[in-house]
Amino acid sequence: MKKKILIAEDDQISCEYLSELLVKEEGFDIIMAKNGKEAVEICKKDPDITLVLMDIKMPQLNGEKATRMIKDHRPELPVIAQTAYALDEERMSILNSGFDDYLAKPIKKEDLFTILEKHLSVPENN
Repeated sequence: MKKKILIAEDDQISCEYLSELLVKEEGFDIIMAKNGKEAVEICKKDPDITLVLMDIKMPQLNGEKATRMIKDHRPELPVIAQTAYALDEERMSILNSGFDDYLAKPIKKEDLFTILEKHLSVPENN
């Protein structure tokens, strides 16, 4: 079964870029959310989502609040912050607010796939 990733991002160009990398390069199933509220609703309704790429600055519900709500419902679901804030103390603040990891914008292909491998590699039971 393909892994399903939710991209929560209000910038259309960023969505297209991430989707292009994830679908064409790796064959992931992709779902898009244009705001934090929609991202929370999708995660509650779709148990097949295996990872969320969450922009910090989102309309209706920012990424930090949306992530807390997602984690309340699905604590095991990895939620990766996407943000232009790249300073170490900002990174720590983001990680302390409930995100599982962090990607600095502009997102580099190598960084994206390193994060995905880290959070989606689950040892198989024999």
